[in-house]
Amino acid sequence: MKYLVALLCASMSVPAFSQTLAVFRGDAQHSGIYQQLGVPLLHGVKWKFKTGAAVISTPAVIDGTAYFGSNDHYLYAVNLADGVQRWKFKTGSRVTSSPAVYNGRVYFASYDGNIYAVDAKSGEQRWKFASEGERRFSGRHLHGADPVGESMPDPFDFYLSSPIIVEDAVYVGSGDGNIYALDAASGALRWKFRTGNVVHASPAVANGMVYIGSWDSYFYAIDAKSGQERWRFKTGEDHEIANQVGIQSSAIIVDGVVYFGCRDSNLYALDAVSGAKKWAYSNKGSWVISTPIAKDGTLYFATSDSGLFNAVDTKTGVLKYSLSFHHWPMFSSPAIAGRDLYIGSNSGTLMAIDLDKHATVWTFSTDGANRNSAALIKKDGDPNYGAAFSDTFYDDMILGVWKMLSLGAVLSSPVIELDTIYFGSTDGNVYAIS
Repeated sequence: MKYLVALLCASMSVPAFSQTLAVFRGDAQHSGIYQQLGVPLLHGVKWKFKTGAAVISTPAVIDGTAYFGSNDHYLYAVNLADGVQRWKFKTGSRVTSSPAVYNGRVYFASYDGNIYAVDAKSGEQRWKFASEGERRFSGRHLHGADPVGESMPDPFDFYLSSPIIVEDAVYVGSGDGNIYALDAASGALRWKFRTGNVVHASPAVANGMVYIGSWDSYFYAIDAKSGQERWRFKTGEDHEIANQVGIQSSAIIVDGVVYFGCRDSNLYALDAVSGAKKWAYSNKGSWVISTPIAKDGTLYFATSDSGLFNAVDTKTGVLKYSLSFHHWPMFSSPAIAGRDLYIGSNSGTLMAIDLDKHATVWTFSTDGANRNSAALIKKDGDPNYGAAFSDTFYDDMILGVWKMLSLGAVLSSPVIELDTIYFGSTDGNVYAIS
């Protein structure tokens, strides 16, 4: 997303998710495909739960409960049927990690630098593991902001890595530059793998390998047992304004191919065994933060400031079709149920897209969007960045980002359970719509 430098799995059959495991995008390969009814026709809000700050975390839904983090420093457990709180667990900072639930425990990371395991029924802490310290990605003259010589934390580095659990090991990245493998029962360190920069993407695991990208511009394949590197793949760099560099997108693995987006504006397809590039799709300067999704030979992904929803051939990367959404960034990762795809937008909306008709079926607006769209959305539907960004100085960029997020941006990814969709918003709510 060129900071507004202008102003400023899958195609194979996927089984229903395990009843003992709930993780980001549903499984270890991040397929994002649900064997559920979905919401082909939107009726409205089933319930909404208000936290004390923005909800960027994606809910984990299992056993009649939704688990999610909030920027108010808490992890919440909420009853699926009526949205009533069961418990909340306090950490020392924001919880933008999407929790994983496995064998009666909830695993997640907090900006306080700890990785936690808490009891799924009671919310009592079982263990915590201290990383070497969380931080956001930073760069000099970031996105073209002033002062030129100053190193600045990236205001678009919204997410923490979300854990995945495979064979009683918890895999998770960290802002300290490490990828960790922890024992699920005790929290003891099994291994750590150091990259050259912040790791806030979420690991995908398949065939004994952990796949994850870093802000050091490399995508890694690591042996899940030993923590030894098997291969690495180099993406783009940006030494001028640290804009076109880094991997925030989490990967999916489909039929022996790893797909992931990058801030160098490419969507990559790599051979999962060798790391060899099969193809790359250029988005002409627009980031790909959202995790892609694949079904029936088509890979779907969204872009940042160009606001495009693209469908490309999984084998060749050739564009099949593209939908435009008024230049609204989409950081949310899509989910599919039946022939409908659901994805959140920074405009404060969640959308349903009919994959056969290549058209939007319905759009849901958050409370934040309903309150603030008049000031922050132009009459033609484009973002009104002029109302939010007053100057190219870094402090004004920070203020501008959070003004735009007052629309109730859906940075969280939709989770589908039967005929209901659950997701968080920067207006502080978690929504259940059906």
